[in-house]
Amino acid sequence: MTSIITLSYLVSSVLFILGLKQLSSPKTARSGNMLATAAMFIAVVVTLFDRKILGFAFIIAGILIGSAIGVFIARKARMTSMPQTVALFNGLGGGASAFVALTEYYHATGAIPPGNIIALVMGLFIGAVTFSGSFVACMKLQGMLKAAPVVFKMQHLLSAGVFFSCIVLGTLVIWNPGSDTMLLVLFAAVSLVGVLFVIPIGGADMPVVISFLNACSGLAAAATGFAVSNTVLIVSGALVGASGTILTLIMCKAMNRSLRNVMFGAVGNESSVYTDEGGGRRVAEYDPEDAVAMLESAQSVIIVPGYGLAVARAQHTLQELVKVLMDRGIQVRYAIHPVAGRMPGHMNVLLAEADVSYDLLLDLDAINDDFQNTDVVLVVGANDVINPAARTDKSCPLYGMPILNVDGARTVIICKRGLGHGFSGVDNELFYDQKTMMIFGDAKETLNQMVKLIKE
Repeated sequence: MTSIITLSYLVSSVLFILGLKQLSSPKTARSGNMLATAAMFIAVVVTLFDRKILGFAFIIAGILIGSAIGVFIARKARMTSMPQTVALFNGLGGGASAFVALTEYYHATGAIPPGNIIALVMGLFIGAVTFSGSFVACMKLQGMLKAAPVVFKMQHLLSAGVFFSCIVLGTLVIWNPGSDTMLLVLFAAVSLVGVLFVIPIGGADMPVVISFLNACSGLAAAATGFAVSNTVLIVSGALVGASGTILTLIMCKAMNRSLRNVMFGAVGNESSVYTDEGGGRRVAEYDPEDAVAMLESAQSVIIVPGYGLAVARAQHTLQELVKVLMDRGIQVRYAIHPVAGRMPGHMNVLLAEADVSYDLLLDLDAINDDFQNTDVVLVVGANDVINPAARTDKSCPLYGMPILNVDGARTVIICKRGLGHGFSGVDNELFYDQKTMMIFGDAKETLNQMVKLIKE
């Protein structure tokens, strides 16, 4: 029996690694997700049988109820709600690790070995921070809390004080494992750390925060795996922690900012909002008929999707327009910025839903030099990732962030509801450029009109 359990854990671990590898490309992401799901199913079932935690009736009932909840959420959650859904799942993962650590503490009989109590405290610490921080991130993304950074006087001092108090409490619990009161106080205190950690972070930095909290949920699971001596939990948690950390660093590099600046920079607060009040600049407003005329005369077109496309749920209409253009022999490609949308890979998932060929999706490095040779760029709902101020204005919060070189194209068409700022709160110089055609309105309605006109 022991060898079967060990072999099952080995199979599960290999499937996790293969699934993670396939998740690195949009072409193989779906199969990678299936492999990781199978790995988790094997790990959960084998653990429940091995540890004899529950009877068969409870195991089957749990699988059915959990699967039903998962299917319901997956089918009901809109594409625009994916970031907060991921944040919610991260929080549940961290909370599960924290509560497993607490349960293991109360189930322990006799003295807890030093290694186990250290792992237990680590699992509780990281898990509780992930739990509370992810729920705050979810509420910000859902609009239940203010999306802009929430800052107040001596905030950093308070956060540092609570954090170091938690370290002292954790050390005391390890030193004297018999005090369950101190453990519960630690749980409450680290939960407060999670709240204080996320509230000063604005919407522009939420993709990085979600990725970071995802890494934390993996590390919490790995620490809890040591506490309960479960190999597959250690392996899976370490994989999630490592991949989440790498993704977080890649996202920071894409924004040309350090992780410290993202966490404590409070980008997007009211003081960083740039307006054109008094500048006297005007934008050139056009209608869909003008845009269609430009697209029909072009030989090459690049599409730049942003979060506004997801909000309007216009991905299918956009792809319909792209098919018409391609049928007429026009070269069309999509340019995907690493932080487009509100979470890593958001635009890839959105466009996959509209059956956009993966060969048409090019990332920033692959397509940036092509903008200068492109006739028309069609921007739908993107803002900060095309803002030229990121290259030139040292006082701008976006300064240094690599952007898509949209302003290098011969003509730029931007579909947008208005002249509102992006998540960073910074005005966009490109809106006022002579080569830019602004089309205001709902993206789906605008694209529908363009499709209708181009088919006539």
